[in-house]
Amino acid sequence: MDQSLVFDIELIRRYDKSGPRYTSYPTAVQFHEGFAEADYRAVAAQSNQQGGPLSLYFHIPFCDTLCFYCACNKIATKNRKHAVPYLEALFKEIEMQGALFDRSRKVDQLHWGGGTPTFISHEQMTALMVKSREQFNLHDDDSGEYSIEIDPREVKNDTIKLLRGLGFNRMSLGVQDFDPKVQQAVNRIQTEAQTFAVLDQAKAEGFLSVSVDLIYGLPFQSLEGFAKTVDKVIAAGPDRLSVFNYAHLPEMFKPQRRILDKDLPSAAEKLEILQMTNERLKQAGYVYIGMDHFAKPDDELAVAQREGTLYRNFQGYSTHAECDLVAMGVTSIGMVGNTYSQNVKTVEAYAELINAGKLPVYRGVELDDDDVLRREVITRLICQFELDMGAIAQQFNIDFSEYFAPEMEEIRQIESDGLLTIDGDRIRVLPAGRLLIRNVCMVFDKYLRKQTEQRFSKVI
Repeated sequence: MDQSLVFDIELIRRYDKSGPRYTSYPTAVQFHEGFAEADYRAVAAQSNQQGGPLSLYFHIPFCDTLCFYCACNKIATKNRKHAVPYLEALFKEIEMQGALFDRSRKVDQLHWGGGTPTFISHEQMTALMVKSREQFNLHDDDSGEYSIEIDPREVKNDTIKLLRGLGFNRMSLGVQDFDPKVQQAVNRIQTEAQTFAVLDQAKAEGFLSVSVDLIYGLPFQSLEGFAKTVDKVIAAGPDRLSVFNYAHLPEMFKPQRRILDKDLPSAAEKLEILQMTNERLKQAGYVYIGMDHFAKPDDELAVAQREGTLYRNFQGYSTHAECDLVAMGVTSIGMVGNTYSQNVKTVEAYAELINAGKLPVYRGVELDDDDVLRREVITRLICQFELDMGAIAQQFNIDFSEYFAPEMEEIRQIESDGLLTIDGDRIRVLPAGRLLIRNVCMVFDKYLRKQTEQRFSKVI
């Protein structure tokens, strides 16, 4: 397939509105407390009848320092002892979750996120992986996709070697920007030497994929300054890059209140930065996967997209569409069967429930037939930039044009604007529309039509 990208400034300005990132459909906005522990246990039991592989997610919420731009659920603390009771509770949840799923089900995907997973000690990392292997059927080779988020400032000389030995074969490195003034403004002081030492160690230890995270739209960023960061990262040669738009929502995320509006680049400057980044990554040989993600053409994500097997979940793009996602730890979100579920948001509530022998699920949603249909439509668009309407009609036994009559009117308008083309039974998102894929997906989101409150960031 064509994996090129065209930067059309007028289209972007016209379509740059707020919308979901579609790591799930329905999105977390639709989760409710009517879905709780008993519902989760029932669907877990039902999923064993279907079988299939598992994906495990572990949330480590601690950070040594607070990055002011961060919108994640985290606990900033210098006291490493806070991790001890949390891990004790997490180990108990692993035991409870492990008891729900058949041991025959292989774990094809595993991810540690945060916070900062490398906040915990080497001994604690080892114990967490040992406990996971005790309760779940993990691979002993590299056939699983086992990844971890890395803060280079937390890495010791032997950390990467340890992680490789524990079974991790993929990692993502938080960078954001190397400009000292930007780093000072967002309270993330991180040297180039720290970052590239980790990337070099990962290559030496045989990690199969290394991704670098950048953010544009941070205070004091400029076109010239961010270009220097991009060039340095390209020279280091990571397999993937994630280039995120900073969503300034201080009314929702308290740490962002330390970032002043006057210090942020203008909307026009942000577009210039994004355009420059796209052009330099293209020149360096990276292809656009979608939703802020770029990869080398031989990376498994790029290959999966070309082969039509790319998938998207709460950890981003993936090659494992068939897994039930078992999420553990505070505020983590899982997907088992046709349900989503989320754990409680505070460490105190989490520990209280776990110590009482209860799973900490406090809300979720069970998808109806329409949700499943729309999720499939959105997933195919956001992963493949293409939708075979005939195949969807056959799979779900519907008349696509009739079922989605209002949506197709909008799609035809979007077609006239040059974002996509309708070719027979196929919707194909054009290179000029790929940066705006969220806008195309939003057409098929029935909940978004009913929404009155602004809950999402700008698409660009």
